[in-house]
Amino acid sequence: MPENNILPFRQSDDPNTRDVIIQAEDLYISRADRNLLSGVSFAITQPGITTLLGPNGAGKSLILRLIAGLMMADSGRLSIVPSISNSLALVFQTPVVLRRSVHANLNHALKIYGTPKSERVGRIAELLVLADLTSLAQTPAKRLSGGEKQRLAMARALAARPKLLLLDEPTASLDPHATAAIERLTRSAAASGTKVILVTHDRMQAERMADDVLLVHRGRIAEHTPATQFFEAPTSEEGRTFLTGQILL
Repeated sequence: MPENNILPFRQSDDPNTRDVIIQAEDLYISRADRNLLSGVSFAITQPGITTLLGPNGAGKSLILRLIAGLMMADSGRLSIVPSISNSLALVFQTPVVLRRSVHANLNHALKIYGTPKSERVGRIAELLVLADLTSLAQTPAKRLSGGEKQRLAMARALAARPKLLLLDEPTASLDPHATAAIERLTRSAAASGTKVILVTHDRMQAERMADDVLLVHRGRIAEHTPATQFFEAPTSEEGRTFLTGQILL
């Protein structure tokens, strides 16, 4: 199989699947005789925010890393529409910033993305406003607070207007004010047409943000339903247990 398991996307004549942009079939990952993912299958559609929800250690971040091409499954098939896989950005739980100013961080990202120099000044100004970092443009990024660093990480990820934004617990260590700012940026990206896949263990965040929910439990997909249905009447026993605040075993 190809190095990252991402295979050519198989188009379907079924009108119900025409909006599918990512499809996983029977994905397995094992380490030390333990299955981390066990036959994971799903189809993710455009547009909106898809939430990978579940307790810590369920396998959510593994699925995100497979989609990002950072690792490969031991077996199974992962198909992504080429125009999507060639235009994605990833933001981790712990932001990584360069040892330079906020402005220079954004300029570097745009340079890497191949944005012409003549267009960078205007795009940087847009990103600073979007992330509410204009007053901090010349501040060394290492001096920012945790929430400010994460906003910068989001702005860098959005610099090239990606078609797919992957977020791995981006607010897990942030206070409520910083969390609200990241959620605002996420909604803005989705509203502009970027497909968002958000990993979270926070059911309240998923309820605020999700258009559809993939509930992950013990390396399997327990349920995949529209968010309104999931939070009102989950179809799985795992979903009902999770939403009542009980520990999923």
